[in-house]
Amino acid sequence: MRQTQRYTVSEPAEFGKVAVLMGGWSAERAVSLVSGQAVLRALQARGVDAHGIDADRGILRVLADGGFDRVFVVLHGRGGEDGVIQGALEILGLPYTGSGVLASALGMDKLRTKRIWLGMGLPTPPCRLVGSAAELAEAAAELGLPLAVKPSREGSSIGISRVNDPAQFQSAWERAAACDSPVLVEPWIQGQEYTGGLLQGETLPLIRLETPREFYDYEAKYHADDTRYLCPCGLPEEREAELRRLVRRAFAAVNGYGWGRVDLMVDAGGQPWLLEVNTVPGMTDHSLVPLAARVAGLSFEELVWRILETSLARPG
Repeated sequence: MRQTQRYTVSEPAEFGKVAVLMGGWSAERAVSLVSGQAVLRALQARGVDAHGIDADRGILRVLADGGFDRVFVVLHGRGGEDGVIQGALEILGLPYTGSGVLASALGMDKLRTKRIWLGMGLPTPPCRLVGSAAELAEAAAELGLPLAVKPSREGSSIGISRVNDPAQFQSAWERAAACDSPVLVEPWIQGQEYTGGLLQGETLPLIRLETPREFYDYEAKYHADDTRYLCPCGLPEEREAELRRLVRRAFAAVNGYGWGRVDLMVDAGGQPWLLEVNTVPGMTDHSLVPLAARVAGLSFEELVWRILETSLARPG
């Protein structure tokens, strides 16, 4: 993964005045507010002059007039994780955490991420864009059932359905299309689900996800108490190292920087399948990057500090 040498900060004053952007106007607004408050508390606990801002359409004026030295981006979804705010911050000349415009835009677009992975020979399920329930039926004839039907440009499993039989085509299409995004379909991979967090060029320990629900959906991610997060993930050391290398390659393929997360499945035959990239992962008490960081020996406060460090040494 392309990564500049880590810029280590020892005193909170070196960060200057920090804006913690949260909320926004995407479908993931509620999660972003929780993530942002957690980040804000952690930074303030470490003595950083951090200020929480619930971003709205006037955010550029707030930032331009606020005397900020840098921005910690905790905006999930469109408007904050898709390159829009990153481009605006570039124009304002404000350093910010995490991936830049290109990686953010690509990571938010599952279809184009998959096309890049396929072009590099990285394993990801075949897919099709569909424009109607009828086209979904055609995709099922080509790709087989069950299918994953999802908005191409949403996160947090919003709008995703598992389709097991033709009777579900219409409802799955409507649910995904309601997200105002192109609708992507791909084979539903049966197997174990893993996620790999990344921080400053290194992959954190993998987490294996288990839920009694049909899949790891929005409820399982943010509200359910019966979701299991296994870290260490239970794989042999060499096998986990192999998958962590794949995660790094997948993140680098979209030009990811600083921190992020890559989700993948491993089928019954042991074949890994890359699913998607998250360039601003969740930072709630149910979130995965903080859990993996904790297993790696980093407290939440240290993790947030190190993410903020990524705003000081961006790649050229």
